[in-house]
Amino acid sequence: MSAKIPATIVTGFLGAGKTTLIRHLLAHSHGKRLALIINEFGDVGVDRELLESCGSEVCRAEDMIELANGCICCTVGEDFIPAMTALISRDEKPDHIVIETSGLALPQPLVRAFNWPEIKSQVTIDGVVTLVDAMALSEGRFAADEMRIDAERRADSMLDHATPLGELFQDQLSAADLVVVNKTDLLQPGGIDSVLDGLRPHLRAGTGIVTARNGEVDPAALLGLGLASEDDLVGRDSLHELEHAGMPHEHDDFDSFSIRLPADIDTAGLLARIEAAIRAHDILRLKGFAAIAGAEARLAVQAVGPRITTWFDRPWRGDEKRETALVVIGQSPLDHQAIAAGLTATG
Repeated sequence: MSAKIPATIVTGFLGAGKTTLIRHLLAHSHGKRLALIINEFGDVGVDRELLESCGSEVCRAEDMIELANGCICCTVGEDFIPAMTALISRDEKPDHIVIETSGLALPQPLVRAFNWPEIKSQVTIDGVVTLVDAMALSEGRFAADEMRIDAERRADSMLDHATPLGELFQDQLSAADLVVVNKTDLLQPGGIDSVLDGLRPHLRAGTGIVTARNGEVDPAALLGLGLASEDDLVGRDSLHELEHAGMPHEHDDFDSFSIRLPADIDTAGLLARIEAAIRAHDILRLKGFAAIAGAEARLAVQAVGPRITTWFDRPWRGDEKRETALVVIGQSPLDHQAIAAGLTATG
């Protein structure tokens, strides 16, 4: 009986650096054939586009499957199982499967899905990797004291539990076999120690921690863990399941939409409008591509909270439309009309 195909689940909050990490894996795969399942919000396939433009022969379109439903954990039977079945049914099977969840997905239902008979017989979870943004944690974001909040909730039945973002962050940590603390280069000297001290109480016993800059982690530390995580579910229950007896979770607390703008826009003006929109509307995440006046390459745009990064990722292809396409994600409700008007405004 042939060995099972190992699969790595890469999860983490919005903007933690999941796609950057996977690009690094692809660029340093040393001949290993990696297949990707990419799950994200919106109808603009930003993450897949960035991975396909990694400049490596291993970034083959046929080895990437995109699930644009926004939450892989809610559509395991409808989307994930068919995608996995398609991969493992190929004559040329991948050496390793990497699954990138969206920033709003609960990883635990995905871990359970590997026990479906048609998957379990051929694939095993090599490990669950959760990325966290070191700078965000140092600023107090998504690092609420869950134990204190839960104690207050139990003491007062009228008191609400942790914020949706806090719950989601905790669920992603509790599902992890390995936590990658990313963006450590943005911290002040010595700042990593306080970040790690704040993380450790929220992790299951035995969870590993590595630090990284720009998602650069040695593939040997991420792949080949051999943990069979689908057989080790103790402690991975989501807070929603614990509080609501396994009822499916909802994403009413989050909202997302896409916007397309004309080509040949000004870089400084676009970034100023993005920054203003983030401040005015509490946008959690904004990502996409821009068609800049006079530039032959498209500009990749990634915004996490107040931080905006840009780079030219590849030239425009002759068969694609030059336009600016952005995905906006935030807590519900987002004012779609006001945000779109702000991003479109000129002068």
